[in-house]
Amino acid sequence: MHVISNLLRKSAALPVAVASAALFFLMILTFCDVVLRSAFNAPIEAATELTRISMAITVFAVMPVMSARGEHISVDLLDGVFQRLRLTRIRDAIVFIGCGVMLYWPAGRVVVLAERARDYGDVTEYLGIPVFYMGWFIAIMTYLTMMAMVLRGLAILFAPQLLERQS
Repeated sequence: MHVISNLLRKSAALPVAVASAALFFLMILTFCDVVLRSAFNAPIEAATELTRISMAITVFAVMPVMSARGEHISVDLLDGVFQRLRLTRIRDAIVFIGCGVMLYWPAGRVVVLAERARDYGDVTEYLGIPVFYMGWFIAIMTYLTMMAMVLRGLAILFAPQLLERQS
């Protein structure tokens, strides 16, 4: 089990590195676009499509990692009630499994849209990048997020000691 845990931890570094690189590229792109637009009245023509691609990579690359680690933003309005009733673990498991199962529908829709874009030959305006690549990336990452959330929910229910060691 320790070997699997180490493998998962190391494999989580790749999507985080990809998202970090995309975010850094986005910062440089924005800076250069602002300078060129303001100083020389010559904006980067492809900045909009590169920004959209970079944002999609930044957001969707880390979704499975954040879900597996349980690092979502949450509002604890009812935490006191659930703690008094000792239902925190059950609530967390239901939320993770429910949200994971619900991700099946949007991921499937993105696959349909990506395939439609591929069939139509849709490409980005300036650079001519096929749109379906981003669609498939988003779909794959959403499916991985779905699996991570369901597995975390099941771990909360049946093997909470594994998650306690992870922290």
